[in-house]
Amino acid sequence: MNKKLFFYIFNILTISIIIIFSFSLDAFAAYPKLITTILDAFDSIKGYLMAMATPVAAVAIASGFLMQKFSFGDEERIRSGKKLIRTSIVSYAFILTLDLVISLIQNLVG
Repeated sequence: MNKKLFFYIFNILTISIIIIFSFSLDAFAAYPKLITTILDAFDSIKGYLMAMATPVAAVAIASGFLMQKFSFGDEERIRSGKKLIRTSIVSYAFILTLDLVISLIQNLVG
């Protein structure tokens, strides 16, 4: 009885391993519709972020510099200008790293 059980378990494992490794992506589809939709959504999000982030960051940095330049010695305006410049650079860097993360997700999924 013990040899018979071992024989059945061995055959079931062997057949299941053969079945699992016989399926490839070429047998089905390289990119299913859901994956294609997700990849297209990531591309459009990345395009919108980069199209909007670059001019917004440039305007924020320029207005921070102008705020510092035309502060006429007011310390509060100088500090707020520096803060505006710093936060806009950090935000733009975050958006650029988000672009890298989206590209990484696309490479892992695709």
